[in-house]
Amino acid sequence: MKFKKILEILFTIFLIILIFFVFNFYSVNNFNDFYLSKSHLNISKFTRDKEEKYSNNPSYKITSEDYNDAMFSQTVKVKKDTSYKVTCMVKTKDVVSKNNLTGSGAQISIEESTEKSPSISGTSDWQKIEMIFNSRGREEVNIGFRLGGYVDECKGEAWFSDFKLEEGTKEKNADWRFACFIFDNVNATVNGQKIDYTLSQQDIIDINNTIKRFESSITTMSNGLMTSAKCDTYRIDTPITELTYDETYGYFVDSSSVEPQIKEYMNGNNYDYVFIIFKLDDQQVKDWVGLGAMEYYGLGYSNIRLLNKDNNYLYRYNARVNTFPEEVFVHEFLHTYERILQEYGYKIPELHDYSKYGYTNKSLEGLKQWYADYMTCNIKTNKGNIGLDPIVYTIKPTKSTDFQNSTVIENTFYEPQNVFEKIVQIFKKAGKNLSNIFKD
Repeated sequence: MKFKKILEILFTIFLIILIFFVFNFYSVNNFNDFYLSKSHLNISKFTRDKEEKYSNNPSYKITSEDYNDAMFSQTVKVKKDTSYKVTCMVKTKDVVSKNNLTGSGAQISIEESTEKSPSISGTSDWQKIEMIFNSRGREEVNIGFRLGGYVDECKGEAWFSDFKLEEGTKEKNADWRFACFIFDNVNATVNGQKIDYTLSQQDIIDINNTIKRFESSITTMSNGLMTSAKCDTYRIDTPITELTYDETYGYFVDSSSVEPQIKEYMNGNNYDYVFIIFKLDDQQVKDWVGLGAMEYYGLGYSNIRLLNKDNNYLYRYNARVNTFPEEVFVHEFLHTYERILQEYGYKIPELHDYSKYGYTNKSLEGLKQWYADYMTCNIKTNKGNIGLDPIVYTIKPTKSTDFQNSTVIENTFYEPQNVFEKIVQIFKKAGKNLSNIFKD
């Protein structure tokens, strides 16, 4: 009888010790329903930090001893064509990017896409970051909390806490707002050589006049389907110092390269589209001076490249030379409409396929008629008229104003709130792991 009692006591002590170790392991290593991923093995560690935390729960920590792209993510169900916002608190220590890109660091992102929040690097105390996005045609997205980037890697430490997902209400009007940033100078290195280009006074006059023409033309050519186009123009005297190269398009300015110069103008202004205007030599530009279909945190983003030539009429109105100087602005903006409809599953003609439908590039007005018919779905074929579906004018980028009356999506990124919930989760995970072992 005594021996039985001793065994019971020993078993109870063993059980208490086991529970203690299980809970200790759980508190340090539990990432709930997040999936852990990293580009390189044995460089990054994922842990829960009970000491460094923003609220009651241990924070989620990523430590990368060398350059890596490390992320913990969770697949979330979403409604089609709906605005969403993901927020969290972030703290960093000694976060450095491999290629010194502002787009890398501690961030929120959607896996396998360029959709992301602003990135935090260096050493910083707890701060809130957010990523806003539109689900487009998707019914689920994989939302990640990341130390790294889509095209870069980082090292350092980052803590994440207090995750939240909100559903917003989309803006449905057809009024579009454009931010046009005119960079006076380019001081960069190309193929080991320094280049230095400065806009002339005539360049500034031409481009400002062309922007005004674009405001009027884009609404007129849509036959009123776009109800207004308002352009705000900013002169930036801080030079562009970083150019990105593409085999097809030549050198261009990625949004991450100018984010420090433009973000103060973008914050709170609820723009729908961004133009970056600067000068390059035709040795750095291939084929076409514009470059569109890019993004800046979900907004349309385009380069307008001015060629380093004297007496250039490309962006200057002249009745004998060029009556449609705003063509590059129109063309690059329409690439965004083209991409939006394709993401929604619409079948539309390619913007570059004008000759296939009988249009020609005319000497004075370029492809103006093609753009007008493209925008009003008036391209004639033997199966009827085709072009942009009118719905595209009200499919606007997700912006902060979409969340003035948002709805929090409960139980997303859920954290167990008490000991009972933690025990249930431990058994659930153990059961799932056993199931996967037997399945394999």
